[in-house]
Amino acid sequence: MKKVVLSLFAAFALFSFTALELANWSLDGAHSRLGFTIQHMGITDIHGQFSNFDVKISTPNDDFAGATIEMTAQVNSINTGIEMRDNHLKTADFFDAEKFPTLTFKSTSVKKAKGNKYDIVGDFTMHGITKSVVLTAVNTGVVKNQAGNDVAGLSISGVVKRSDFGVGQAGPGLSDEVKLVADLEVSKN
Repeated sequence: MKKVVLSLFAAFALFSFTALELANWSLDGAHSRLGFTIQHMGITDIHGQFSNFDVKISTPNDDFAGATIEMTAQVNSINTGIEMRDNHLKTADFFDAEKFPTLTFKSTSVKKAKGNKYDIVGDFTMHGITKSVVLTAVNTGVVKNQAGNDVAGLSISGVVKRSDFGVGQAGPGLSDEVKLVADLEVSKN
């Protein structure tokens, strides 16, 4: 009986220590951007962003290895700088924002690579379709803000194919590949 009690105590102590190590990070939207680039006619890069998005990160370590990253973006907040184009992108011809109002990403693996880089694998959902995607992250630094809290910079990038998610028509106008980039500033809670 004594061994069982000691084993339970040890397991509880280990769980408590692990739970204390978990850190949550929240997005500083004023210093962050979720953007994309797509090539038009094979000659010009068109840039855009989602103005309304959120990112939540939980880390079990001092760095971002093993982190859980969740992102949600509101499709209606798309902004390419041309209102007529933005309105067209929200229609059933592309994102179908009425039927599919959000884009989401949830990491399934975050592994430390060389230096300050991380390899991220996760489930990306767009236009009602979920596919596994591979992203690269660069930790651009961690500093203390004026309140003494840790603030980290992350630059996350990758490429998705529109055809994998049924977004937009195939043809010579827009490339199938879309470059994603998230420049994030997150604060440890």
